[in-house]
This record gives sequence, structure tokens and C-alpha cells, in this order.
Amino acid sequence: MRIIGQITHPSLKITVFKMDNKLSVKFEAGLYEQTFKFRESNELATFQDMERLVDEEFCAAVLAIFGGMHKVKNEALGRFLPNGDEDGFEEII
Repeated sequence: MRIIGQITHPSLKITVFKMDNKLSVKFEAGLYEQTFKFRESNELATFQDMERLVDEEFCAAVLAIFGGMHKVKNEALGRFLPNGDEDGFEEII
């Protein structure tokens, strides 16, 4: 798998990869990431094609999913950690 480019976005790191007959686009925001994979075709084969595919509507949907991921993580941590503090330290008396 090799990186064929990065797409500029104000709040996401977007990296495009190519391997064999597949293109992947990975979105990163803080501790979260999402990857979408596509089969290469005549219409979708280059970095420029991926730039056109990853439009504002696509990015808005990705950001909404990240919001949901954050909510699920925090709810799970709230059930798991009694005080809900993921980065806290034990109290030393």
C-alpha cells in the first residue's frame, strides 16, 4: 500500500492510498479514524478522482460519524470508569 496524496481539509487529516486495484481514503480526527475502500475503475483511478469524490458533503458525513464515535466512546467509558476520568490518576493519601 502506498500513499498517493493528501487532501487538504481544515479539521481532518485525509490520506489517499493505492494498493493493487483498490483505492482507500483514510480520515483522521484526534484519536478517531475512518477508512473507506473503493475498487479502481475507469471513473475512479487517480488521486484527482478521489479529490472529486471526497467533497464537502462526504466530509460532513464523516464528521457526523466521528461525533457518534466520540459519544459511544464516552458512554462506554462512563460505564467502565466509576468517575468517568479516562486520564485520571489514583488518589494517593
